[in-house]
Amino acid sequence: MPNTMQAVVKAQPSPGIELREVPVPTPAAGEVLVRVQAVSICGTDLHIYNWDPWAQWRIHPPLIVGHEFSGTVAGCGPGVSTVREGDRVSAEMHVVCGKCFHCRTGQAHICQTVRILGVDADGAFASYVIIPESNIWKLPPSIPAEHGSLLDPLGNAVHSVLAGPIAAQTVVVTGCGAIGLFSIALAKACGAATVFAIEVNARRRSVAAEMGADFVLDPADEKTEEQIMEATSGTGVDVLLEMSGHPAATELGFTLLRKGGRASLLGIPSKPFEMNIARDIIFKGAVVHGINGRKMYETWYQMEALLETGKLNLEPVITHRLKLSEFVKAMELLESGEAIKVVMRPE
Repeated sequence: MPNTMQAVVKAQPSPGIELREVPVPTPAAGEVLVRVQAVSICGTDLHIYNWDPWAQWRIHPPLIVGHEFSGTVAGCGPGVSTVREGDRVSAEMHVVCGKCFHCRTGQAHICQTVRILGVDADGAFASYVIIPESNIWKLPPSIPAEHGSLLDPLGNAVHSVLAGPIAAQTVVVTGCGAIGLFSIALAKACGAATVFAIEVNARRRSVAAEMGADFVLDPADEKTEEQIMEATSGTGVDVLLEMSGHPAATELGFTLLRKGGRASLLGIPSKPFEMNIARDIIFKGAVVHGINGRKMYETWYQMEALLETGKLNLEPVITHRLKLSEFVKAMELLESGEAIKVVMRPE
């Protein structure tokens, strides 16, 4: 094993990021060293790259970024017993305390003191990464390395889709980034009757159709609301999956939601905005779920079971494949809207 490795490092509290040669970390007790095979870029990484207000508040350089990855076990610290060298793995990158009220009542995904690898501690945009044994997820042979790097965002989609009934339901997905696109395929795989996809970006709309959406609509088209209401006999949809965080998309989604319907909200607004709570939630009797991460580890079992069926085709969402050293190009592709998911491989 080499003594040093390539890593994408947020070195300074300013815009940009750089490729550095850094020491290969050594796993401590209860830790696993993973040789990274594939990483994918999240919107969070773009925030860190641009050094926006959220990143300035949350990130403390120097930091190796990246929290979506897969690889093989390269070494184990003392006491590790559930994996061994050569195992193919991904990981849940939310590291929880296991001691707070939420962890002790089956809600570890909203742990009060959660630390995220790639955000609060060194992550996976490197040749090697250290992961706590408790967070390792062994990959079955049917899941290739590139798809293994998508399990974090796919898990967000699984959590959102399965937060309530989905079989035989009408569903609207507002915002067709990677997680919204995964949600379309998941809803169809789980028996949704009709899936409506709403997205401003034409490239993403075309991929939404590939993922199985029955209707793909542009919110700029004034007939979008009319089409969905007509297709649901004037009742509205049973389920809203809000993936954009955009105020207009959220408002449209609640307008389309039927009385007594279920809304699962994953998209994160860039700033607070007003909603008509009385009209959209109270008088509708709507059930609203805030979705944060993945349930540990219920979502992971659900996700693996769904992938093993072969009913989920993740390929259309991977629009670009690059080397880790091309991370700046990857960030530019995402920022331009040309890319949806960029998968990179360490050299």
